[in-house]
Amino acid sequence: MVTNHIVDARAIHKHFGTLHVLKGVDLKVDERELVFIIGPSGSGKSTLLRCLNRLEEPSSGSIVVDGIDMLDAKTDINHARRRIGMVFQSFNLYPHMTALGNVTLALRKVAGKGRAEAEALGRAALERVGLAERADHTPGQLSGGQQQRVAIARSIALEPRVMLFDEPTSALDPELVGSVLEVMRGLRESGMTMIVVSHEMGFARNAADRVVFMDDGLIVEQGPPAAIFENPTQERTRAFIGQIQRH
Repeated sequence: MVTNHIVDARAIHKHFGTLHVLKGVDLKVDERELVFIIGPSGSGKSTLLRCLNRLEEPSSGSIVVDGIDMLDAKTDINHARRRIGMVFQSFNLYPHMTALGNVTLALRKVAGKGRAEAEALGRAALERVGLAERADHTPGQLSGGQQQRVAIARSIALEPRVMLFDEPTSALDPELVGSVLEVMRGLRESGMTMIVVSHEMGFARNAADRVVFMDDGLIVEQGPPAAIFENPTQERTRAFIGQIQRH
């Protein structure tokens, strides 16, 4: 399948038993693009993200990421996932390991780097998220925002081609959100392709190239932030935007 998109997902369906969560979603993302996915709870946003790197198995459809057919039985999925970083709502750090230990673990286990190289790359990744001086702290000694930045460092240390963010700030106290968004802004400026599911509408408005509105397992509307937030064409989008702007 020839594609010039770094992510090309077509006709993605996902059933959980009788529940039809994704109903034929197409999502194409260009290199260096920041795509923001918004929509009400239960609309399928996180499930779509998890299908892209096969944390969830789509029921049907096709997914190609950076030229790799993610659904081909011959694809080495662990190798493919190195190209697709993922940051979750919960930080998923090992509590007994330092920040640097958490970042270097994947470099050594997944990428097969030696200790010295892994450590150098790990320190560089922590530097990028503004935590070089916290390398020797364990998660319990870090704020939630710092823990999430360590989780981002862990992903970017593997030099992925695409980063997926699933509600990266929703578990954080409001005053800690800004530091995480700042790191994401820096990644965007460095040219990282990013797909973000989040309720941070101000960030979507200021940083996204494209906003995708999902509802009931389908993409209802997509376009530049100004179009989606100020002049949506679909009634469901208008209702959702109106609701969030009232809060």
